[in-house]
Parts: sequence; structure tokens; C-alpha cells
Amino acid sequence: MNRVNLAIIGGGLVGASLALALQAGAKARGWKILLIEPFAPGDSFQPSYDARSSALSFGTRQIYERLGLWQAISRRAEPIRQIQVSDRGRFGATRLDALQEGVPALGYVVENAWLGQCLWQGLDAEVVSWRCPAEVTAMQVLEDGYRLSLNDETVVECDLAVLADGGRSGLREQLGIHVRQRPYNQSALIANITPSEAHCGQAFERFTDDGPMALLPLPENRCALVWTRVGMDAKRLAALDERSFLSELQDAFGYRLGALRQVGARHLYPLTLVEAQEQVRPHLVVLGNAAHSLHPIAGQGFNLSLRDVQSLADALLTGPERPGDFATLQAYLERQRLDQELTVGFSDQVTRLFGTSQPLLATGRNLGLLGLDLLPPAKRWFARQAMGLGTRPDLQGKA
Repeated sequence: MNRVNLAIIGGGLVGASLALALQAGAKARGWKILLIEPFAPGDSFQPSYDARSSALSFGTRQIYERLGLWQAISRRAEPIRQIQVSDRGRFGATRLDALQEGVPALGYVVENAWLGQCLWQGLDAEVVSWRCPAEVTAMQVLEDGYRLSLNDETVVECDLAVLADGGRSGLREQLGIHVRQRPYNQSALIANITPSEAHCGQAFERFTDDGPMALLPLPENRCALVWTRVGMDAKRLAALDERSFLSELQDAFGYRLGALRQVGARHLYPLTLVEAQEQVRPHLVVLGNAAHSLHPIAGQGFNLSLRDVQSLADALLTGPERPGDFATLQAYLERQRLDQELTVGFSDQVTRLFGTSQPLLATGRNLGLLGLDLLPPAKRWFARQAMGLGTRPDLQGKA
């Protein structure tokens, strides 16, 4: 029977980032890390017009710099130099600018496939091994860890199991870890768009009475669209022909980037705020979307998960020689608790405030946007939230 020190269940962006954050210290300690992933990573990066992407905050860049990976990631990372925030049909608006914040970019947009490729290539095969494609079908609690049963009929034991298998984690349910859910009664429509004018590194957050939308800059002058609408309306938009879809999008977004010329494949994702009520147990950590799944409009989900990854790696590598000690895991969670509460709260309140058509709240948010431009301290606070720097004391002075 195989025995490893850490078994990371889910080799996606969060799981692979944890393996990368741990590997140098793990090598020094003689630890073995196993990544278990149902989908085999590609042998090479294949550019695609329709590639899904993630918005990485400036704070996330700092973490990947610390891990020695940013230089590789940056080759296909489109910088966000400005963020324009506006409210359709009202005069409130504000603009965040990287130069004013003293940073090279407020954030970056990176195709997930490229980020994954950089992560996988950065892993040290002497420390990190793969079981792929493979899935964990059952987890048995042991006195000193977990026994994992895989779908290829093999069994692995580990000192620490990390559950990073996504927001719909069946293993989380199997372990009896309850979740708190707050449905938004909305779906996110995700697609890539080509405008007629150069985006010049501008990102747009546009709030309408029908729901918020974001347009983020991508390489080759594409933009990543996140358009939030109520369920049936989102399905209607997804089913429109290209010309009709672009016409409705143009009407909602305006002509800030000229005419919108092309839209790629459209995908719908029902939106619910999900928070696991337990994130640590002896010899167990719940991480990534399995721990907290946020509304995508504020772009905070993966960035929060990466800060969790950094904190967990730091805690494990300064803890006992064998990972899985409950006191160490509790200390990690306590350190991250404020960051998680503030980030989840910020994302949720922005979503609810800017997704309503109630006149009083609409007027309040409009005045709030005006206030950001009139009150520099408030604007800087908002900018630091967007950059992933506002909730971590250890990053406060690094921008």
C-alpha cells in the first residue's frame, strides 16, 4: 500500500499551486506529495480563441513571484492598467488607475490553460507525483491520516489529505462537511469578445438593473466577458445567434471599445455563494472552491484561494515534521479567517448592491461611485480590495 505525506485531491489551479508552494520545503523535509486529478494535463499549451481565463490580482502576482513562477506566467498575462466602474443609466462612475496606485498593473488576466501549464511544468517530479487520470471514490479516517480508495482499485494512505476538488465536491458531502449556501438566482454567461477598438489594458465593471457585467482584457485584443443575468434570461441570451447576442451586449455595455465584432462559445454557470462550515479537521484541509465559492463579478475567488494556499504552506512548513497536526491546521485557518470573511463579504455585498433595481439602493450605489472619486482614501481602499491587498496585513505596504 502506498503511503505519502500529502495527498492533494484535485490537481487544478489551486491544488497544483499548493504543491508548488510546498515542494521546496517538502524536499528539505523528505516529504512526498501526491496530486490526484481526473483530467490529464495537456503536454503543451494550445492557444484557443475560446480559452477560459482568470483575473489574477496584484497580490497574486506577488505570491507567484515568491514561488519563482511569475516570469513564466507573465508571457501570456494581459495587464489590467485601468478599471472603469460605471452604473448604466446613471451618472455615477469611477476609474482605478495602476499609475495612481504605484503598481505596474492592478491585476492580470491569464488563460487557465496557460496558468495550468506553467504550474505543471514548475513541479519537481522528485517531490510531487501524479495519479492522473484518477479519482478518489472514498476516504477512510485513520488514527494518523486518511486512507484513499481510487477508482482504479488502488489505495493510498496519507498523513494529510487536502480536498481541492471544486465547488461541487462529492467527497466533502461524503465526509459530512456541511455547506452554507446563498443562491443569487442568477447565472454567469462567460464568453470571449473581440471589440473593434484596442482595449489598451482597460477592464470594465458595468452595473445594470438586470445584473452586473465585467469585460476584462485578454491577449490578441480579446476581452473576457462575465455577464450576470437571472436564470431564464441568461438561457435566452446563450441561445441567441451571434448577431442578436452582440446587439444586446452592445446595448448594455455601450461603445467604450467601439463595435463588438465577434463572440466565441458561450457557457452558463448558475451562481450561489457556497461556504464550507468546516475547513479543517485532524489530517484534513478543505481548499479552493470546495471551501468557498464566490460570485465571479468581483474577481476575488481564485485570488482568495491562492492566499489560503500561501498561508497553509507557510503553516505546514513551520509545523511538525509530519503534516496533519490539528493545532497547526487550526492556526492556519485562524490566520486566514479575517481575510476570508472580509473578501467573501466584500464580494457578496458588491454583488447584491449592484445587482438590484430598487430605486433607493440604486441611488445609494450611484452616490457611492461618485464618492470614490471625491474621497481619495475611500478610492484607495476600494483599489486595494480589487488588487487583493486590502485584507492581508503582511501585504499592506507592498504596493
